[in-house]
Amino acid sequence: MAKIHPLATVSPNAKLADSVEVGPYAFIDDNVEIGEGTKILPHATIFSYVKIGSGCEIFPGAVIGAIPQDLKFEGEVTWVEIGNNVTIRECATINRGTKASGKGVTKVGDNTLIMSYVHVAHDCRVGNHCILVSYVGIAGETDVDDWAIIGGGSVVHQFSRIGKHAMVGGGSKVNKDIPPFSLCARDPICYAGINLVGLRRRGFDADAIRNIKDIYDTLYFQGANISDACAKIREGFAPSAERDEILNFVQNSKRGIVRANDGHEKGFVE
Repeated sequence: MAKIHPLATVSPNAKLADSVEVGPYAFIDDNVEIGEGTKILPHATIFSYVKIGSGCEIFPGAVIGAIPQDLKFEGEVTWVEIGNNVTIRECATINRGTKASGKGVTKVGDNTLIMSYVHVAHDCRVGNHCILVSYVGIAGETDVDDWAIIGGGSVVHQFSRIGKHAMVGGGSKVNKDIPPFSLCARDPICYAGINLVGLRRRGFDADAIRNIKDIYDTLYFQGANISDACAKIREGFAPSAERDEILNFVQNSKRGIVRANDGHEKGFVE
């Protein structure tokens, strides 16, 4: 049986696994499912229509499953789905999805860290192994792909996408898509190189890193438009997971990718 503090409020209709722990003054509403080993710490709030996986930790003041801050929401049943081994720190907020989006669910993947005061709006999708640093706000229907990191205090425009293994510098204003493996920062935000440190930490070898850098040099710094640059990349680089990830991302970008750094700096790869 779940370990529920007597000062917590837990709906009898919530489904809690036997090893769940709920601290004092936490609130868990109807239509909530929580997996094995998850800890709901004091003063955390879990509203209706939320599914939380196993091994998660929800810190004080966090609010998961509040209705979306979207005027198109009409009270329909929509969800928040949190994966396994997710940490959601103090006062973070994750809102439910909307019918109007066609998704109806806001998702956070496995092994992701949502730091304090982060806001994840309706119908966002945050992937696996992501880090959203304190005070990040991602607007509705933003997609954050696996292993991406968004630096503290950054704000992301609705419908934007952050690619795999990308790093967004702290305090950024993201209004275009951030390509995979890239480092983007400055004001206005721009491509500032590849995410060299992150790629090395995740086991990318020197050849793969050099290949990623050369692809982005072709995309950004050879004077071609996006279509021509993509054609050059497809013809000039052997097929690889990294090449194909970049091409698919760029060619399917709905908002367009961030621009190049006007003062192109060399030496992103040692």
